[in-house]
Amino acid sequence: MSTRTSLDVVKLGAHIGARIDGVRLSGDLDEATVAAINSALLTHKVIFFRNQDHLDDDGQLAFAQRLGTTTAAHPTVLSRGTRVLPIDSRYDKANSWHTDVTFVDRVPKASLLRAVALPEYGGTTVWANTATAYTQLPEPLRLLAENLWAVHTNKYDYAADYDGRHEQLADTVREHRAEFESEYFETEHPVVRVHPESGERVLLLGHFVKRFVGLGATESAALFDLLQTRITKLENTVRWNWQLGDLAIWDNRATQHYAVSDYDDQFRRLSRVTLAGDIPVDVQGRPSRVVAGDATRYSAVVDPLPGRHAKAS
Repeated sequence: MSTRTSLDVVKLGAHIGARIDGVRLSGDLDEATVAAINSALLTHKVIFFRNQDHLDDDGQLAFAQRLGTTTAAHPTVLSRGTRVLPIDSRYDKANSWHTDVTFVDRVPKASLLRAVALPEYGGTTVWANTATAYTQLPEPLRLLAENLWAVHTNKYDYAADYDGRHEQLADTVREHRAEFESEYFETEHPVVRVHPESGERVLLLGHFVKRFVGLGATESAALFDLLQTRITKLENTVRWNWQLGDLAIWDNRATQHYAVSDYDDQFRRLSRVTLAGDIPVDVQGRPSRVVAGDATRYSAVVDPLPGRHAKAS
């Protein structure tokens, strides 16, 4: 029997973020509640649920499947789970601004992240609204961004500034990075994509970007910094202080996020489930282009209309 609930949406910031009260998350939620959660996600970009201590990985996965089609845990990191990815501080700290898995063509719709083990201090996560960042661009920058394409790859820089003080940790970080890069992916995405559900125009950037199509390294770096700074302006962000039992959901098509590495060597672990998305299109309707890698084993391509799923391409 389905469980019917009423939602209390508490807005957390002018441009992004809301806490959802009055719901016990499960795989048995009724259609109206699921639709209300998805609507809140589209409106607020990232939503938070407290006191979901009853959830384990299976319960989190069952709830996620009410919201959409789940992906494999990750395109390349396969050693730590098939459907649920542990975000484990022993292996990596994603302390740079990114949108998840943009190095494949089928950018995920959303991620669901649940707190499992937390440090005594620090370990917050920050999200930024890439739709607001687009609307706040001056017209000359908007026109420029709408005509730019960016190369995204999984040759990433999470561990670039690790100082190596603890050799055991350094080994685990190196092993994780080797697995992360074990299969090479490269995709060209429009810098401005049209959101498939809301119709908003959003900026698609983050740390998986290596350069802009047709521009050199120096020009790409300068332009990337200009646009990325617009996305991560403090007024365009929300910061969440995790508690055990928390679950966050973010619209991966309209946000970037940053896991703040301010908890020293304490242990931090969260469980992530990812929902499949579509292939981005630019303002003229042109889709993203695969340069290298086949993501069909990772994720289906999902029609954004509720209940309709496209076949993997």
